[in-house]
Amino acid sequence: MSRRQTPLRSLSPIGRRRFAAFAATAVLAAPAIARGQTAWRPSRPITIYNPFAPGGVTDIHMRFLAERATKTLGQQVLIEPKLGAGGTLAAAQMQHAKPDGHTLACMSINSLRYPHYQETSWDPLRDFAYIIGLSAYTMGIVVRTDSRWQTIEELIAAGKREPEKYNYGTSGAGGTGQLLMIEVEQATGAKFTSVPYKGGAEWMQALMGGHIDFISDAAQWAPFVEAKQARILAMATEERFPRFPDAPTLTERGIKAVGLSPYGLVGPKDLSPAIITAVHDAFKEAMADPAHDKLLDQYIQGPWYKSPADYRAFAEKYFRDIRPILMKAGLAKG
Repeated sequence: MSRRQTPLRSLSPIGRRRFAAFAATAVLAAPAIARGQTAWRPSRPITIYNPFAPGGVTDIHMRFLAERATKTLGQQVLIEPKLGAGGTLAAAQMQHAKPDGHTLACMSINSLRYPHYQETSWDPLRDFAYIIGLSAYTMGIVVRTDSRWQTIEELIAAGKREPEKYNYGTSGAGGTGQLLMIEVEQATGAKFTSVPYKGGAEWMQALMGGHIDFISDAAQWAPFVEAKQARILAMATEERFPRFPDAPTLTERGIKAVGLSPYGLVGPKDLSPAIITAVHDAFKEAMADPAHDKLLDQYIQGPWYKSPADYRAFAEKYFRDIRPILMKAGLAKG
């Protein structure tokens, strides 16, 4: 049976809800050709810059979507790593590309934070065309299975007893993982040391090798937890995550901290509506593939679909709202 013929009853309840959500929005996101415009088609391969390391969750996810979008667009969609600057280099380098749809970027949430606390050659609202929201990382605090700490309270106590002695891996300075720990530190009085890595594959290797004491970041750690090589001390989600029902949230332990880290696809600022529509529709169709749910579930991520207009609206609001939080954390100047 082909993918298009997959019966809804073969999907999980979550999968059926996601499939229905995509179907319900299909009319609202009708392609431009239906309104009398000529549909855009790429004339050569499309390159999408990826802000994180090969082998990480973002890389795996983007390659999955690119493979399916290739079939829709009729040209190969390539994923090219652009590492550095805390996950902002991909979008920053893409901004100077010709706005013909052949060079795009996966944009991390960090691109909406960095301009608040350091000089950048780009403005996330002025210099990017927003195409589609794709997914959001699920954040947590994780140790190796043989760690001395059995609970988040024990980790906090250690960080108060010996400030900055214990270190943790994150995606970089100012990233969601570090911001999460800053909130934890402010709420508890504990102090830890952040160690930046280029991606989840690197920080998991560091954790397994004993080079860091714990992880505070996205769920590249999920397969390790299921293999009993790592253990969750606390989830940085609003509610307990169904896949790990025994793992408490920080909130229920009295620490008001939730990690927010979505990402999506952007292009140069002068990208035409026809190109935005064509790329959006190809990636939305890829996200509707039932195998997409299984991939996201493997790394305990959820779909974060945003239309071009909704994605831009989110960016504008988040860019405005995050500034006072960064100032409180000492990362942004007044």
